[in-house]
Amino acid sequence: MLNYKLSRLFLLAPLVGIFSACNSLPEKTPENTPEPVAQTEAISEQPVIFISKAASELPILKSDEAVIEPLPHSVSATSVEAVSPQPPQPPADAWSRMRDGFILTIPQHSRVTQEINWLSKHPDYIDRIQQRAEPYIYFILEEIDKRGMPAELALLPAVESAFQPFAYSPGRAAGIWQFIPSTGRYYGLKQNWWYDGRRDIVASTRSALDYLQALSHQFDGDWELALAAYNSGGGTVRKAIKRNRKKGKPTDYWSLKLPKETSSYVPRLLAIATLFADPDSHGISLQPIPNSPYFETIEIESQLDLALAAEMADLSIQDLYQLNPGFNRWATDPDGPHQLQLPLDKIDDFLAQLNQLPSEKRLRWKRYKIRNGDSLSVIARKHGTTTKILRQVNKLQGNNIRAGKHLLIPVSTKKLNHYALSSTQRKAKIQNRNRGGTKQNYTVKAGDNLWDIARTFKVNHKKLAKWNGMAPGDPIRPGQKLVLWLPQKKISRVSFPDTQPAGIQSTVNYRVRKGDSLSRIASRFNVTVTDLKRWNSLPKKYLQPGQRLKLYVDVTAQTL
Repeated sequence: MLNYKLSRLFLLAPLVGIFSACNSLPEKTPENTPEPVAQTEAISEQPVIFISKAASELPILKSDEAVIEPLPHSVSATSVEAVSPQPPQPPADAWSRMRDGFILTIPQHSRVTQEINWLSKHPDYIDRIQQRAEPYIYFILEEIDKRGMPAELALLPAVESAFQPFAYSPGRAAGIWQFIPSTGRYYGLKQNWWYDGRRDIVASTRSALDYLQALSHQFDGDWELALAAYNSGGGTVRKAIKRNRKKGKPTDYWSLKLPKETSSYVPRLLAIATLFADPDSHGISLQPIPNSPYFETIEIESQLDLALAAEMADLSIQDLYQLNPGFNRWATDPDGPHQLQLPLDKIDDFLAQLNQLPSEKRLRWKRYKIRNGDSLSVIARKHGTTTKILRQVNKLQGNNIRAGKHLLIPVSTKKLNHYALSSTQRKAKIQNRNRGGTKQNYTVKAGDNLWDIARTFKVNHKKLAKWNGMAPGDPIRPGQKLVLWLPQKKISRVSFPDTQPAGIQSTVNYRVRKGDSLSRIASRFNVTVTDLKRWNSLPKKYLQPGQRLKLYVDVTAQTL
């Protein structure tokens, strides 16, 4: 077994200066991690990794356990002056600090070897992990040290998300620690339209370590089992243990039959730790990262436009979002957290400007005149806010509004595409990524789901979700815009009349109902009365109940 547990043995310096009138004695000299691979589209560089069981700790000499050699007979004990030992200096580099805290045993196992071989052949992946981890790694190590946990856990985000804060998996997991919605809520991570704590670096790190500690206690301190449970759930691991017990088999991680992903999860983390423990022998180069804080959390007390915050902090909007990835929109959550993470060297100037900024200028406000047909939800969506905020700001008891009245609406100080890493702009970037074929737009109708839409257009529903930055199980709502990438042959399979509108076409066979008229049917399907007559050769003005009509509908134009 390769043991990468790096224990810190501090041997106190023996007595150094011994003086006497006759002679003097000479002074004695004291004897004095890898990144995981992401599973989400944002992270999809490699599989996921986890940690191994802690080995027994080597004894550590306490500071008051110095060994004092016997003095020569010719030296008087009263003339001896003890020299206080100097405390060890903390590592200047974050990776060295992390290695000093490694305590997990790396087994000589084929699964670990396989992962090590892959990582050794892809040093560019290790380089990307280091670059992404740089702003966060010191904070993560600090939180791990406070709890006395294995430092290898600092590399877990490499396995989960490749340290990408905006990573999102097909299983609806988000953030560098890849919390699913339910587990995130259980561990106190707030999730709403404005803010998702699963992506908040500070909040999610503390929740992830809480979760890992709970799993460690559940499995009697066995970190390999705890990590496996972090990946697949505690119930899955307990069932595997129970099966092995019934068969009289060992119940350690390596002997359990677990899901394929979980079987590679722990080996991958251990492989990354192996490379970070001894990079030179694996041909890996680690870039020094200072062992000092990069950012600090500051209180801002109320909602603030993020573009304005970036200007006051002298940061690009992208850099602000990278440190504050929990915020979904153009401003912080009106209900909190009222906090920002900022680089240390930017804080003083930011606070000086924030203290001089009148509270009413933290956001821009628009006076909106309500029109016929408006609803609170439509107005909110159009202005990038929520009905809840509109009700709060305008002191509305419900959703009823009247044409001619005015609403006060908080709006962004910049155009929405300026907020480059907001939820809206991240999704737009994903939807505009060329997937091959022809891009088509689709507007979700009432009763739609991803499976039915995918089947209608003969595409894979998982691909449809991926094209739109979603997980296959994510809900969709009427009016939501989706994109599809269709091969040309699928688009040209149906020949439409020249009068057909552009877009994704679908043939609809409609049965006339009592009370229907050409204008009502045309309005319902967003086509013209002229086209209806042309497609169906209708010489008469009136329709009969039960009559069959054929329509060529642009599905992208069908909205409620």
